[in-house]
This record gives sequence, C-alpha cells and structure tokens, in this order.
Amino acid sequence: MTQSNMPGSAADSSPLISPECLHDWLADDSDVTVLDVRWSLTDGACRSAYENGHIPSAQFIDLETELSAEPGTTGRHPLPAPGVFVDAMRRAGINDTTAVVCYDAKTGSSAARAWWLLRYFGHEHVYVLDGGLAGWQRAGYRTVVSHPDAEPGNFSIRESRARTLEAPAVLGFAADHVLLDARDDERYRGDVEPVDAVAGHIPGAQSAPTKNNLADDGTFLPATELRRRFERLGAGPGSNVATYCGSGVTAAHQILALEVAGIHAALYPGSWSEWITDPSRPTATGPLP
Repeated sequence: MTQSNMPGSAADSSPLISPECLHDWLADDSDVTVLDVRWSLTDGACRSAYENGHIPSAQFIDLETELSAEPGTTGRHPLPAPGVFVDAMRRAGINDTTAVVCYDAKTGSSAARAWWLLRYFGHEHVYVLDGGLAGWQRAGYRTVVSHPDAEPGNFSIRESRARTLEAPAVLGFAADHVLLDARDDERYRGDVEPVDAVAGHIPGAQSAPTKNNLADDGTFLPATELRRRFERLGAGPGSNVATYCGSGVTAAHQILALEVAGIHAALYPGSWSEWITDPSRPTATGPLP
C-alpha cells in the first residue's frame, strides 16, 4: 500500500472510500476490518443477505441489537449501551488502530449508523463504502459466503468524535440554528406516517431528505454539489447544524453527507420517534418550517 492510500494520511480525509481503494487495502493485507451493516426498515437486520454473499473478510453487524438499544421513550433505535457496542466491535476484530469500512446494500443509510457510532465512541479511522455492496459488485469484485470468526480485537472507548443534540435543547436549537429533517418530504409534511404514531415534524426544522444526497447509482454526490445543497438550506461551513430522522438511523447518513461537504453536524439520536413520546412537545405539519 502506498503512503497516500494508507488510512489516516492526508489523501484519506474523506469519510467515503471507493470500492477500488477498499479492494487495494484488502489485497495488501492492511489492518482493515470490514463491517456488513445491511438492514431495512421493513425487514430489520439482513443477516440472510450477508450469508448469501458478502465482501471477503466482512463481519456482520446487527443494527437492531448491536447498534441500538431496546426501543422505548427514547425512540425506536436508542444508542446502544457502551458495553454492548464495545463487545460487538471486539468480536468483529476491531483494534484501536484498525481502519474500519462499513457498507450496506447500496445507499449507505445503515452503514452510516455504524460509521457515526464508531466516531461517537472515539474511533479515528472509519469510512463508508461509497455505493455499498452494489458498487463493489459493479466494480467487478467478488463476494464470498464463508464467514470465519474474527480474532477478537481490543477496541476501547475514547474521546468522542461526534456531537449530539438532546430533546430539551431541540426547539431552541431549531429557532437559532439549522435543524435538518432527514426523512422524505411527505413524512416531514405529515402527509403520511408509515412508522410512528404521530405525523409531522419538529417546529423550525428544514426538510432535507437523505435521498437527495445520492446519485442514481447510490453513490454520494460530489462534495461541491452537496455543499451547494446544504447552503440552500442555510447550512454552510461554520454553521451550527443538527439533524434528525425517524429514529436516528438515516440522520447519520445526513451527517455523513454534511461531512463530505465540509460541514460538521450534531445528531439528535432519539429523533422523531422520541420527540412524539412526550405530548407536551409541539409538532408541526406542512411544507414550511
């Protein structure tokens, strides 16, 4: 592996990694752990898809049990207990110096949850495979069905590299800064709500669907296009930005896109599914914040 392609080098500042670069890292037997985080809102964690074919050496991570706690008053996908997350990362073979590449089927929506949590718990070298497994296969690289256990790693919690916004501060933040709603427009407006008991959005939030971060093939738009997209929403470099979604999963995808654009943002982990558990919290409907 050349110096310019090594994890942590100056050429490696993007949180995204191409299939070609990941293939080179794996071929060079680098200190890289690959996490398969395939999951869908309708089917949950997709372990069967992993068993039917995955990137060589990839370890499966269950978003429901290893990247989330039990649902309740803090939302449908609360942050996992630190011990649960540490155990999962160690079982996957992650050391404190390991570069970690997370992927899902295509869009990065669930892979970004693992990416964000690794940063939240202090891990430094974390990436999302741009275009997911679909991009890997489109590049002509093979998948495997074997999944031997990884040698346990020594992953530990260190100083957090991510910011959060908690429920008591949300309304004030939305009034003074930029709060982005990562769900589709129709859910933001309150036209439909397929998952949660109440439709609408947090007052003051801007609608910013994560699907608009992507090209048709599931890869992220170039940084310049993402920067223009977020600037139209009032979120530019140096802005104070936070984002939420239904349960804190796809909002991590928004943070990833913002990071590509050079904008650092906070996550409201409980998101809409936590917000509506307290009837005293206001909600809004319609197309405008």
